[in-house]
This record gives sequence, structure tokens and C-alpha cells, in this order.
Amino acid sequence: MRVLITGGAGFLGSHLCDRFLVEGHTVIAMDNLITGSMDNIVHLIGHDRFTFVEHNVINYLYVQGSLDAVLHFASPASPNDYLEHPIHTLKVGSMGTLNAIGLAKAKGACFFLASTSEVYGDPQVNPQPEGYWGHVNPIGPRGVYDEAKRFAEAMTMAYHRHHGLDTRIIRIFNTYGPRMRLNDGRVVPNFIHQALTGQPLTVYGDGSQTRSFQYCSDLVDGVYKLLLSGESNPVNIGNPNEMTILEFAQVILQLTGSKSEIKHIKPPHERNADDPMVRRPDITKAKQLLDWEPKVDLADGLEKAIAYSRSKLL
Repeated sequence: MRVLITGGAGFLGSHLCDRFLVEGHTVIAMDNLITGSMDNIVHLIGHDRFTFVEHNVINYLYVQGSLDAVLHFASPASPNDYLEHPIHTLKVGSMGTLNAIGLAKAKGACFFLASTSEVYGDPQVNPQPEGYWGHVNPIGPRGVYDEAKRFAEAMTMAYHRHHGLDTRIIRIFNTYGPRMRLNDGRVVPNFIHQALTGQPLTVYGDGSQTRSFQYCSDLVDGVYKLLLSGESNPVNIGNPNEMTILEFAQVILQLTGSKSEIKHIKPPHERNADDPMVRRPDITKAKQLLDWEPKVDLADGLEKAIAYSRSKLL
């Protein structure tokens, strides 16, 4: 295949580039580098089946030659990023999706949307199955990301139904691994960075809120299987092993050997507005449809993420 990956220099996008190249495909990575980094793909520069294009997908999108798939992974994804770039986040989810899906339609390619567990908002159902419509505040600070992704899903299904476009929608749950920015703002790089630098691990509130964490290679495997599946409706890809943030902080301290303390703090109001109290995927559909489930043990994955962070701090 010849594929376009928007957000291709980002954390997840760059790992996808690696996987598609390993599988023998040709990859065009597109990124405006607002949150992505050339460091994530520098090892691919010069590869005869890899091309990088610096471009903002909210602007008109053109790619010369044929395409078999357009994987739309461009978007700020951490609260720090989408609170700093709220308008851009809305634009990349709306105009960026329109441009990417229009390109897929013009090329007769499959359109693959990277959506998110955030479409479920602060859920009143746990775990969250694909049939759950969500509990989202459209005008809260996090709405710029949540509603952008919900709109992108609606557009993807509209193109599928109205134009018969071949489409996929993946709902990604918390994913971690090498190439996450140390100042990303999400809990995994936050805690690792704090532990390695001797700072207190800052836990918002009492730490009873829950998350479930999947390693990036498991996510990439789910993406690849979903692309080849023919399934047009959303599919959750995540790790159903749920734990509290306080428990997670203790795991990080143990794995890093850090002497840092755990400090409970009151989060900034905007940063914490509508923050989900629980987050756990129902992956029944992924198991049945894709024969997929996460394989990487949390401790093994975190060891790799910690090693990456150590290398960046040297």
C-alpha cells in the first residue's frame, strides 16, 4: 500500500510510520510540527519508501500519485496542548478531517480516523462500550478536543453512508511509550519525569480517579488490524486493566527506584474541568472482530518508557 499518515511526526504517528514501513508499504508522513517532532522520524529520513511533508492539514491537502489509505492522526492530544491551542484543535478536528477525508475520497482510498476515548467524556458507564453515547460538556475547556473528535466521527460516518467511502474509526484509550514528550502533560510522562528528576509526583485530588494504560506497540497493532478488517463502525483499542492514579504513582516510584514523595494537589480549575473520573475500555468488539487484545505487560512497557525518558534527560 501507499499510505498518508497525518500527524506522522507525532508520538503515535511516528510509531505507525515504523510499522507500515516494516510491513513493506510506502509512507508519506505529514505534520506541521506544533506538537510533533522531527526527532521522532529522523531515523526514517532517507528511507526509499518514506517521505515527510511539513504541512498543516487545516489547509488544502494535495498528494501526488495514488493512495490506498489516509490515516488521520493529526491533532493535539494532551490537555496541555489542546488548552494552549484550542482553536487549532477545533480546526484540525473539523477542517483537517474534511481535507483528509476529501483527499481519501478523491484518491479512492480508505479513510482511517484516529478518534479517542474522550468522546465518552466523564462516563456514567464503566467500562465504556462503543455503543455508549458519552457524557460530554460541549462548552467546557476540554470540549475543544472532545467535540472536535465527535464531529470528526460524525463526518466520517456521513461520508461512509452518503458517498460509500471505505472508512475506519478507532477510539484510542490512554497510550504510552517512547517518543512521548517529557512535558506532554499526561500522567505517564509527567510521573516518569518527576520521578527521574527527584520532584514530588503530583496527584490531583485524592488520586481515586482511574485510568487504563496500553503500550504503543499494542495500539499500533490494533490500528493495523482494524485497517485491514473492513469494519466501518468505531472500535475501542485500549487496555481494560484499570487502576487508580494513586496506584499508578506508586508503580512509577517502584520501577524508577525514585525517592520522590507523592504530593496531593488541587489541580488548576481549567486543567481539571470535566476530567473523567473513570476510564476503561470494553474491548469485546476488538477481541471478536480483530482477534486483538493488549499483549505488553504494564511493567515491561513502563521500563521502556522510563529508559527513553532517562536518555532524554542525559
